[in-house]
Amino acid sequence: MPTKAFRILIADTQHFHRMRIERLFNQLGYFAVAPAQSLEELLRLTEYGSQPFDLVVINASMADRSLNLADYFVDNQQVRHAFIFNGRQARRIAAKVWINPAELPDLAVIERLMATIDIRLPLVGTVISVR
Repeated sequence: MPTKAFRILIADTQHFHRMRIERLFNQLGYFAVAPAQSLEELLRLTEYGSQPFDLVVINASMADRSLNLADYFVDNQQVRHAFIFNGRQARRIAAKVWINPAELPDLAVIERLMATIDIRLPLVGTVISVR
């Protein structure tokens, strides 16, 4: 059973992408989802928010090379986990940041991610397949 209070932030410039990803989380029982449509909005929410986000899902193209997203999330205490999609290559950075080359994550990727980071879910696997 998913953690009902799990706070998720989805960041993408495309409204359709944000809605599609949010629906994937909703299918899995996660409803505390907030959108961010710009890098500036994401930075405000993750730097000055009153509560940390359990997960930030972000399109790598939002940073447009102006910010190293992986480094930003590794050092940010307001973000417990980050999933960067549309990245160059699949990899896991530290214990809390995943990069996925897919243009948009699908339900299977989101399920594996959540099974790894939501401690109330039964663990499906020990490693997230990022392909």
